[in-house]
Amino acid sequence: MGAITEAITNLAMDTGIANFTYQSGIMIVVSFIFLYLAIKHGFEPLLLIPIAFGMLLSNLPVTGMFIHDFVIQDSSQLTNAGILTIFYALKPVLPSLIFLGVGAMTDFGPLIANPKSLLMGAAAQLGIFFAFFAAIILGFNAQEAASIGIIGGADGPTAIYLTGKLADHLLGPIAVAAYSYMALVPVIQPPIMKLLTTEKERQIKMEQLRVVSQREKILFPIAVTVVVVLLLPSAAPLVGMLMLGNLFKESGRTARLSDTSSNALMNILVIILGTCVGASATGDTFITAATIKIVVLGVCAFAVGTAGGVIIAKIMNVITGGKINPLIGSAGVSAVPMAARVSQIEGQKANPTNFLLMHAMGPNVAGVIGSGVAASVMLSMFGM
Repeated sequence: MGAITEAITNLAMDTGIANFTYQSGIMIVVSFIFLYLAIKHGFEPLLLIPIAFGMLLSNLPVTGMFIHDFVIQDSSQLTNAGILTIFYALKPVLPSLIFLGVGAMTDFGPLIANPKSLLMGAAAQLGIFFAFFAAIILGFNAQEAASIGIIGGADGPTAIYLTGKLADHLLGPIAVAAYSYMALVPVIQPPIMKLLTTEKERQIKMEQLRVVSQREKILFPIAVTVVVVLLLPSAAPLVGMLMLGNLFKESGRTARLSDTSSNALMNILVIILGTCVGASATGDTFITAATIKIVVLGVCAFAVGTAGGVIIAKIMNVITGGKINPLIGSAGVSAVPMAARVSQIEGQKANPTNFLLMHAMGPNVAGVIGSGVAASVMLSMFGM
């Protein structure tokens, strides 16, 4: 009888209920909120659903699906690692592969047709450097501050890439913050855009962009790769793969590679990266004072980046005599194509005949390049 009682007691102690903590409870509630926003309101469900469900799985006690600080040294350890731990171990290569897919999905035509868009993409990186200096003031070291600052680029893969090299211990909260803010672009950006623009500015209709030739589209990724990598060799893993994916798309000779990169491979990577990013947000490591600072600095970085893009677009509008709608400046952050869609939506609210999407894609893709360059600068300056 004693053996049966002991077995029942052991079974009860091994349940998730017996091992439940308030930290896990908080993170599970957060995952429910993310799922609600993604499913009910459609806030980037392709990103938010895997992140939220990965968070849910890793915070349900005793599942063993994700183990912090688990180092896989040989294949015999895989059986004990947990599937989300294995996904997480792939983080050094996932950002570059994501950039390959993004490149294959992206049309650089609007940027080529309107090179001035680069200025808006560059201005939108202001949030990165604002958050960097703010993090230094709050007591983070240079490597940690650089990793926190990159959240302002609104580029999850870049944030993971840089943080993995400079401040791996902060990867969980930084990755979750970066991807969460990317998904919440339609919530965060519109109030800032309206605050910094007038009704008259939001109503501005822009002229149709010129047609970009296939030759220009082929030469662009090659030229960008050569110039950027010669100046910043550390940019090669991100910018190089971004341009390779785009060359697959534009060459006219690699339709199968372009299709695989932009569809099957991209979908697989989103599932793996989304769930492991969410899984890294466990209650015992996530609910700390440092995490709260990171979340606050991240949203400030994103807000300043959005404001920087809008302000430079306002200046360009004055210089061009009222030909640029300042709303497209907000798309200078790297969240492709969400930020460009927000510019389009806000423009049509002010003027139903406004079609700003292709104009906004110029600064949007410039922001992708800009965030990669900013990360490379940080890595060159503060890399070990």
